[in-house]
Amino acid sequence: MDPADEVLDVVDREDRVTGRARRGEVYARGLLHRCVFVRVRDAEGRIFVHRRTASKLVFPSRYDMFVGGVLGAGEDYAGAALREAEEELGVSGLAQPTPVLKFLYEGEGGAWWSYVHEVRCDLPVRPQVSEVDWYAFVDGAEVARRVADGSWPWVPDGLAAYRRLEEHHRGRGQGQGQG
Repeated sequence: MDPADEVLDVVDREDRVTGRARRGEVYARGLLHRCVFVRVRDAEGRIFVHRRTASKLVFPSRYDMFVGGVLGAGEDYAGAALREAEEELGVSGLAQPTPVLKFLYEGEGGAWWSYVHEVRCDLPVRPQVSEVDWYAFVDGAEVARRVADGSWPWVPDGLAAYRRLEEHHRGRGQGQGQG
């Protein structure tokens, strides 16, 4: 199926479902919808970072420190977080990602509800070649450096999620790259 034909829930500013539309229409009309972000760490605490393929509908060829994506019609955040993480990492049997924070992203590319999760993955990853051009598990300090110096073009919604997640963990007494 063409990703543009996938049916999504359309939501309001309180994240209540108000209707359904195809992904292509949702993007073209700037309709609010739902997304999940999952920060994946390996056994050494490194963060899974990847570069999106040039064929992606949104933010092609940009780097991201999350796996995730849009929720299909009728899908819940928890189910989408696990589905997207397993699909994008190319694994099965991953633990259920832990929900951490939710926010309304409004910026480059549009606006959508974003639910950020975290999970540890000790399995060998085999990312989808249709989704990922390059990947590595990267030390948190290196990710922070790449964010600060702008040397990698990040997806803007992932960057917003990263900053909120780091702020959340700092507020809980965990340092950057440690949370």
